[in-house]
Amino acid sequence: MKLRALAFALMLGSSFAGNAQTLRIGLAEDPDVLDPTLARTFVGRIVFSALCDKLFDLDEKLNIVPMLATSHQWSGDNKTLTLKLRQGVTFHDGEKFDAAAVKFNLERHKNMAGSNRRGELAPVAGVDVIDAQTVRINLTAPFAPLMAVLTDRAGMMVSPKAAAAAGEKFGANPVCSGPYKFVERVAQDRMVLERYAGYWNKAAINFERITYLPIVDATVRLANLRSGQLDFIERLAPSDVPGLKGDARFKIAKIVEIGYQGITINVAKSDQAQKNPLGKDARVREAFELSLDRDGIVQVAMDGEADKGNQWIAPVNRYYGKSAPIPKRDIPKARKLLAEAGVSNPSFTLMTPTTSDAQRIAQVVQAMAKEAGFDVKIQSTEFATTLNLADKGQFEAYVLAWSGRADPDGNLHSQLSCGGPTNYSGFCSKEVDALITETRVNLDPAKRAAAYDKIAALIQKDRPIVYLYHRHWLWAYSSKLSGFRTAPDGMVRVQGLKMN
Repeated sequence: MKLRALAFALMLGSSFAGNAQTLRIGLAEDPDVLDPTLARTFVGRIVFSALCDKLFDLDEKLNIVPMLATSHQWSGDNKTLTLKLRQGVTFHDGEKFDAAAVKFNLERHKNMAGSNRRGELAPVAGVDVIDAQTVRINLTAPFAPLMAVLTDRAGMMVSPKAAAAAGEKFGANPVCSGPYKFVERVAQDRMVLERYAGYWNKAAINFERITYLPIVDATVRLANLRSGQLDFIERLAPSDVPGLKGDARFKIAKIVEIGYQGITINVAKSDQAQKNPLGKDARVREAFELSLDRDGIVQVAMDGEADKGNQWIAPVNRYYGKSAPIPKRDIPKARKLLAEAGVSNPSFTLMTPTTSDAQRIAQVVQAMAKEAGFDVKIQSTEFATTLNLADKGQFEAYVLAWSGRADPDGNLHSQLSCGGPTNYSGFCSKEVDALITETRVNLDPAKRAAAYDKIAALIQKDRPIVYLYHRHWLWAYSSKLSGFRTAPDGMVRVQGLKMN
């Protein structure tokens, strides 16, 4: 099967080879819908980096820097944020970018049916157009993560005219204001973007086209890079790092992610939560976590290319909850907890995407948990399908990576607040919600850290997500390609990339 996939990918890549004006990027998955309001996949954000500019961006050290907004000013009570906008910007359909467009986009993100940005912008009460280049965002209360939120999809601007005309079908032909415009998409095959001549920062753009090729198998992605069918691949398999280091034709770049890899457990998302012991009893979940050796998982699943962790942020983060340290593996205690829960040989199904790293996690977790008495069945499913099943609560446990946000709120609120848009576990705690609100309205880092510490202790009791580690983003690319900037958000920013 792998040889057939390799032959197919090489044949596919050959149709794009030999054109120095086309940058060919291999992706680890096929993105979901290309509409920043509705989208939810990490890999989709990589495509959006070339397609849709944002109000702000992040630099390599996670500093917030201007993009479509050139400056900002908070009010004295921190309840309004006024933005000055970049002049001379147009969308791919020629429409002007201005304050009215910002108002349209923020309201679309908040109000559109099915929006995955709604939770991120929940504190936004309204948007005022001051003049063509000035917009004021009004909040119900101070909202510390707002600037960071606007560096991601909630800050992406689409053409109001095109969005209004297309409605929910906008993602089939997205119109944004980024350096590249949409040409075509063939599901599970390719996405093609073409340079936008009217881009405001066109001097930084050096390719006429970008072709994104989703190739799930990491071995096949690397083979395409080695053969010259691809110029760049994201999420190089950790096991392939040593072999590629000695090849002068390629470069490797890496950085620790701001997200996490974990196992989300259905504790209240649907009736399935009560049909397996893992979902209905916190003692069983604790036993499951105690059956796992994070050091071993990092070595086996990631060949050491990750930092172990047990929270939504890494232990080196200033907001890491020190009152809930990483638990050590303890098989006797795990068995004791299962006995107390009256459960012997608990069985559950672990849903996992078909990506190679997720498969390795599932297999090593299956083997480790078995030593404590767990019977873990692995259900391998295409990634976009796993998200749909998680939405519906049609799972028991789910190997899911979260790509991370610059502010820790972006790794927590949507996943673990009551009714959060990506709260696949169904976890809901009024006490946790109150603390999350405290971290959002308080701009004092010390007070935010104290609240996050309390949240960590509460989450560790219920364990709706068993956090495992924080990956190293690994990229490999042609040594002829220059200008790539590593950033902890894992994005591939095309500005400045060129082939020497």
